[in-house]
Amino acid sequence: MSASLGPVDHAALKANQLVIIALSAAAFIFDVPLLALFVGIVMSLGTFFGKPGFLKVYSSILRPLGLIRPDIFQDNPEPHRFAQGFGAVVLLGASAALFAGLHALGWALLWLVIVLASLNAFAGFCAGCFVYYQLARLGAPGFAKRPPEGTFPGFKPKAHHEADA
Repeated sequence: MSASLGPVDHAALKANQLVIIALSAAAFIFDVPLLALFVGIVMSLGTFFGKPGFLKVYSSILRPLGLIRPDIFQDNPEPHRFAQGFGAVVLLGASAALFAGLHALGWALLWLVIVLASLNAFAGFCAGCFVYYQLARLGAPGFAKRPPEGTFPGFKPKAHHEADA
């Protein structure tokens, strides 16, 4: 196993995805572009600080109530941050389109985030992580990590963290 891998709590990532899905869907259903903007900003801040944007929901509510337990794997955090950052850019673009009156474009971009977050939360495939690993494979600057051994790029690794296995 690569020495650069570290413990990544995939339950925190999943909780983050679920909150993104719920809030983005609510923004669409209730026609609240400001909510989409809020989600994009929180995701941007999470990317900047290197944590899931809605980590507090996981650590302060879901985990203490026993609704979700840690699911720690040996993984690279960088692809997950990239995926969150890319999603943030798409949601911020969606918000800009909505505020500019380009409703079809704005809601389509928001739904792209919902679909990709759902693919991650429910099927275990992170499209942003897949893109990160493809950029690394192509030697793009700033994209140096490789998927954990035996893991298809974008899917959850197979090896749990030793302390939690």
